[in-house]
Amino acid sequence: MNIQQRDGFYVVGLTARTSNAQETSGKAKIGEVWQEFLQPDLVAKIPDKIGVDLIAVYTDYETDHTGHYTYLLGIPISSAEALPSNLTVKHIPAGRYAVFRSGRGPKKEVVSAVWQRIWSLSPKQLGGKRAFKSDFEIYDQRAADPENAQIDVYVGLR
Repeated sequence: MNIQQRDGFYVVGLTARTSNAQETSGKAKIGEVWQEFLQPDLVAKIPDKIGVDLIAVYTDYETDHTGHYTYLLGIPISSAEALPSNLTVKHIPAGRYAVFRSGRGPKKEVVSAVWQRIWSLSPKQLGGKRAFKSDFEIYDQRAADPENAQIDVYVGLR
């Protein structure tokens, strides 16, 4: 884990309102967002893309990691003009982020394991109190193979 100062940026994609309890109860929505977003022609229709990395954003927190939040899977963009109407744009604020690298393995397992680790840390271990404004995961070339994936998780700090 390290602390990084990040500039703000925009991500466009598909969203679902969910909670961690819902995701583990058999009523998960995040998998559906992934299936829909990865349709071949969806990403091709997005203008002003910055790179090819997928970004998963956790935002609009009701309370903390135990409450509801908005999950957005998308890609970073340079402009929010002329986007397809079925997509949502979220701004990731500039600020301090604790950065965690997952282990390598099946995507679902490594993502779950890194979040379990994050939730178990005290504010001191985390490098500060969580802001619960925006957290995000970066799925770059290291996550191209879903059976041997590695991701970075950025946790917003106050």
